[in-house]
Amino acid sequence: MTLRQHLRSITENNVRSFRESPLAELSGSLGDLGTLLPLMIALALKGSIDLPATLVFSGLTNIFTGAIYGIPLPVQPMKAIAAIAISQSFSKQETMAAGLTMGIAVFLLSATGLLRWLNRVVPVPVVKGIQVGAGLALVISAGASLIAPLHWTSPAWDNKIWSIAAFVLLVIAALVPRLPYALLVFIVGLVMAAIVFSTSGSHDSLPAGIWHPSTVIPNGHAWRVGAIEAAIPQLPLTTLNSILAVTSLSATLFPSFPPTPSTTSIGFSVAIANLVGCWFGAMPVCHGSGGLAGQYRFGARSGASIIILGSVKLILGLFVGEAIVPLLQRFPKSLLGIMVLAAGVELAKVGQSVSDSKDVWEQAEEDNEDGRPAHKTRQQDERERGDKWMVMLITVAGCLAFKNDAIGFLAGLIWHWSLRLPSWIERMRHGSIRLGRGRHAEQGSGLLDVNHDGH
Repeated sequence: MTLRQHLRSITENNVRSFRESPLAELSGSLGDLGTLLPLMIALALKGSIDLPATLVFSGLTNIFTGAIYGIPLPVQPMKAIAAIAISQSFSKQETMAAGLTMGIAVFLLSATGLLRWLNRVVPVPVVKGIQVGAGLALVISAGASLIAPLHWTSPAWDNKIWSIAAFVLLVIAALVPRLPYALLVFIVGLVMAAIVFSTSGSHDSLPAGIWHPSTVIPNGHAWRVGAIEAAIPQLPLTTLNSILAVTSLSATLFPSFPPTPSTTSIGFSVAIANLVGCWFGAMPVCHGSGGLAGQYRFGARSGASIIILGSVKLILGLFVGEAIVPLLQRFPKSLLGIMVLAAGVELAKVGQSVSDSKDVWEQAEEDNEDGRPAHKTRQQDERERGDKWMVMLITVAGCLAFKNDAIGFLAGLIWHWSLRLPSWIERMRHGSIRLGRGRHAEQGSGLLDVNHDGH
């Protein structure tokens, strides 16, 4: 299939999906706002990013990825960079240096083929463990930072009663899948924020106007701080959760059409988005599996959802800019927390299929020499399923206990290879025995030939 044919089929699928389920696509486009809004607003208020540039470039990235891939691929903040930038009050130069460093690193990994190699050698249970860990981390974050600090009845527009109401609506949406949950909750929250803002009597809004881009050139100190303190912790999170896990999850959610994006193309998408936007002060972004799960959970089934979201971002960035910050600041945490919780649960659900998943190389290793699948006993099959569950759980434990995907990744790999070590030793032992028997047979055949010639 040529590029033109691919783009045409993706466009037809996007248009058809939106015509069949416009509310679902609109609702799904908002499924990742629980991750985007808190970090984007906090970074903007800290002066670590330029909000209009962030809206413009993340909006353009949304539009291009929706048109090219045809799936609701999210554009979300690089969480490690965002967390460090907020906690250490990074300047724009330091934040942009971190994003540019990540762009360069991911571009090199993609161009050299190392991403394809990682996709082949990393076991499926470890990848799913990263996804489950990210999902549970979102759930924990929603409970600890958004819902738990709330009071039961005050203030009247943002309390635990509203969280319970949003959760009840989430249960109803689970029973009625076509209910545009995220869209309804976002509209209600936006109306509540507007009412609170209008009645507060504050005058902290900024004047709207057409965006005038300006470049941000990091100096030497900013490069050192951004690269060492923020980009290095972000690299494993991006390669594992934003590239490998996204590719795996998209294959699970969209098994037939559209085609699953390759790890290399996802890597180039992340790299280009940051190598362009970060020169103008835009927030460092990536494609997260949590955002993909959240948007799918709330109804998105094609790239139409994020094309719509990207268009809205682009318009806001060009014509509204920082004037929207005071309004977003007042979005109820009670509603935002339930949206984050729902997205986290949806991401964690991918772990239920880990027992049935199998790596390509693993299947080839288990096949007989004639290409037929090896027959296993029920006990062997159950043991392998249990081993995969343990590998995934160890990966999840490492991610959550140390709040570091790299540690979870290493723990899962070590556990996986240690479980396979006995079978490798057994295979090597049988191989050496067969080799010895073969040599013995050749020697015996040679003796027979000599005796035969002697007669």
